[in-house]
Amino acid sequence: MSLVFFDIECASVRKTVAKICVFGYVVCDENFNILKKEDILINPRGEFHLTDRKGDKGIVLPYSYEEFKKYPVFPKVYPYIKELLENKENIVFGHATMNDVKYLNLETKRFRLPSFDFSFSDSQLIYMTYISDYSHQFGLEHIAKDLCVDFVPHRAADDAYATMRIVEAMCKAKDCTYRELINQLHISEGRIKNYQIYSPNSHGFKAHHAKINELKRQRAKTRTRFANYVSRKRPSAGGKFAGKTFTFAREIEDDLQLAESLADLIFKSGGNYSFHVTKCNFYVSFNGDGSSRLQNAQKQNGITVLDVEGLKELLNG
Repeated sequence: MSLVFFDIECASVRKTVAKICVFGYVVCDENFNILKKEDILINPRGEFHLTDRKGDKGIVLPYSYEEFKKYPVFPKVYPYIKELLENKENIVFGHATMNDVKYLNLETKRFRLPSFDFSFSDSQLIYMTYISDYSHQFGLEHIAKDLCVDFVPHRAADDAYATMRIVEAMCKAKDCTYRELINQLHISEGRIKNYQIYSPNSHGFKAHHAKINELKRQRAKTRTRFANYVSRKRPSAGGKFAGKTFTFAREIEDDLQLAESLADLIFKSGGNYSFHVTKCNFYVSFNGDGSSRLQNAQKQNGITVLDVEGLKELLNG
């Protein structure tokens, strides 16, 4: 049984097109002894529009762009890549593997080639489960630094090599084989078949998302209760804040007891409440709020931003 770690670089990526220009991979045995390491360069048949995963920063590949024109197009290397990834004697890995599998899927559709059919693991998910932190996605460079692994960013074979080394580092830390690591962390593989892609998962990742979804459900329930509460209120006639509208930060709306008590003060002072930032005269947030909602309020002319204590002083003044 061999372990195959792969990484892909694209000349450009759009919603329905990913023009692959490099397929890098490392093959090793189950003890992480390298058997082969290679970058397969591919003529992407298109211009280079290089960005990072978010589509922002430019990426510099360690090759001359003109050099790619000398290499075969994707259909020529497709049989070799397909055999490598679909070989039942190989266990396939990547980092943020769903992205690279998606690129393969788009290229097969672009050139009207049969779908890939293989299972795969994701070192990013393995690491997140390993440290029990699902708060955000960890980049290869961050994980490599944390596990003391060196690599050259955006050289595909070296990214694949770094992916191998971080999986190896986790196995060494746990004093176990890869199979034992996967079993300990309760990780399931992803799959591509018939152009359909299914993501890898873990018990910890599922539990995290179940918790997040429950928090969202509770938050939505709380906001609905607050919306119903203020909808039944009417500003006191003749109050000094008659004609003025207030809006709270989401974090205040999520604290139903606080939100209702502050709303009572507002309506008693003749003010009104709106859930829309652009319709308010006063925006109330906690200190340290860095939300886009606060930033939107700060950009609007005529909106005064207050913290909770400032609001109480204003209304009670």
